Amino acid sequence: MPEYEKAMRPEDITRLFVERSNAGDAAGVAALYEEDAVMAYPPGERTVGRDAIRALWEKVLANGPRFEPEQPLPTLISGDIALTSTPPKDGAGARAQVVRRQPDGSWLRLLDQPEFAPPGR
Repeated sequence: MPEYEKAMRPEDITRLFVERSNAGDAAGVAALYEEDAVMAYPPGERTVGRDAIRALWEKVLANGPRFEPEQPLPTLISGDIALTSTPPKDGAGARAQVVRRQPDGSWLRLLDQPEFAPPGR
């Protein structure tokens, strides 16, 4: 696996996700997740594990989508666990991730809820 820039702050993961997605780098996106991470995507389903997340992003990125950076909401940190979130620019709910500090001080996603609609939608 190539050597990727590490997220040294929880907020770095969102920037790295956008950069790697826009480069079409599914392996680079998957490298932002722990080995046993759980992603609530596609909608109504779960994708479990880094390998499955990579395979999912290979399919998604094959269509050449473009991602724009979103301004993060304040990060909540408790020890080695943090909650990151962003409000999508399209106003369609929110995104939230639980990330965990790794032994080398970097951060990886453990749980990822990439989109959910507000109640009543």
